[in-house]
Amino acid sequence: MKKSVLYLLVLALSLGLLSGCGAKTGEGKTTITFQTWNPADYGPDSPIYQIIDSFEKENPDIHVKYVYTNSVAYQEHMRVELIDGDGPDVYGISSGSSAFDTFRIFEEDLTPFCEKVWGEDWKEKFLDSCLESVSDDGKIYGLPLGQTYAGYMWADVDMLKQYGCEVPANYQEMKKTCQTLRENGQMPLAIGAKDSWMNLDMWMSIAADCDKDALYDAIEGKASFESEPIIESFRIWQDCFTSGVFQDKAVKMPIYDTIHEMFQRDGKISMITNGSWAMNMYTVSDERTRAVVDREGADHDVFLIDWNGDGKIAPVTANPDVVLCMNPESRHKEAAFRFMDYLVNEGQDLLVDQYLEYMPSRADMELSIQGLSKDGRENLNVIIENGKNNVAGPRGIKYEDLSLAVCHALEELATGKITPEEAAGQVERVSKETIR
Repeated sequence: MKKSVLYLLVLALSLGLLSGCGAKTGEGKTTITFQTWNPADYGPDSPIYQIIDSFEKENPDIHVKYVYTNSVAYQEHMRVELIDGDGPDVYGISSGSSAFDTFRIFEEDLTPFCEKVWGEDWKEKFLDSCLESVSDDGKIYGLPLGQTYAGYMWADVDMLKQYGCEVPANYQEMKKTCQTLRENGQMPLAIGAKDSWMNLDMWMSIAADCDKDALYDAIEGKASFESEPIIESFRIWQDCFTSGVFQDKAVKMPIYDTIHEMFQRDGKISMITNGSWAMNMYTVSDERTRAVVDREGADHDVFLIDWNGDGKIAPVTANPDVVLCMNPESRHKEAAFRFMDYLVNEGQDLLVDQYLEYMPSRADMELSIQGLSKDGRENLNVIIENGKNNVAGPRGIKYEDLSLAVCHALEELATGKITPEEAAGQVERVSKETIR
């Protein structure tokens, strides 16, 4: 009996059945696992399946096992899997949060692979801003699948016109517009304030409008969060809740699929906060979205406003939305990088140039979306122009404790538990203890 058990164990190991990271299939193919929260798995028409299918046809010796994990607690889920040794060969992570840096021991140095496959000048392949976000000490630990810009708001222009309103240009106009909408029984500017990442996106744009140098210097510990520009940004953020700019009970409502659904799929609200990735409303095949976005005379605007009254619109923040990382424990690294290479090239051509899931991370990529409506083209041009000339800096805060402290302060400001001055003090205390 013992010999039989031993024999079966050896057989299983030889077939790769006990490996949690890459294996040989019975057909002689190498199986690699790809896990991510984005690109989303929203049905058989999801572009990720088209990409995987095309890759497997061009690489018949590789099979890709795709594992989609919901965005809620995705990073904690991945952390547990990687620590336990059951992590995927290739996985997506966000560079806008602290996860990309804190996951470093689970990220293979991709520099040798890039040089081997793309040559010595491989860095010219990507936008500088994207490479900066995935590099450390001259090494690259992830490939940027696409870039996103945060801080935007979106408006259904026709709906605003029904109530005698226009797209606001500054905060005072925003207040008046939201008051008018409320008086007519409509929701004002809608935010998914239950999501801390959404709060951070919007606040960073407000803070950057107040003083982008003060914001990023404070994040890097070169200045204090208790400076007047930062306090002013906290004051504006809190006022959005107390003055009725944001909807009632905003802190209990997530962007997906509550606010997003009401705006994009139901056409029931006139303004929301969301990023450049909302451009995919012009490309997704969802019938409800198509009915709203393609209705006769439909007019949607992506816009920014002047929050602090200095006459200049707020800047956006930018980061690679999804960074593709390779698990150092992968037993099939060559196959894994072949798939990563395909994702950032042919894959990005589909995800960006056809579906507008992201903006380009590649420097050699020119957008030529076929069939994009005039409305969609105008909004795309706004995003591209701001991406060239109006980026304050990186999206998010890469220091985990500091990021959590800011998000907690934003939530307490939203619920009126603290003052802007107290929020600045709370965050500054954490900032002083943050190792950078």
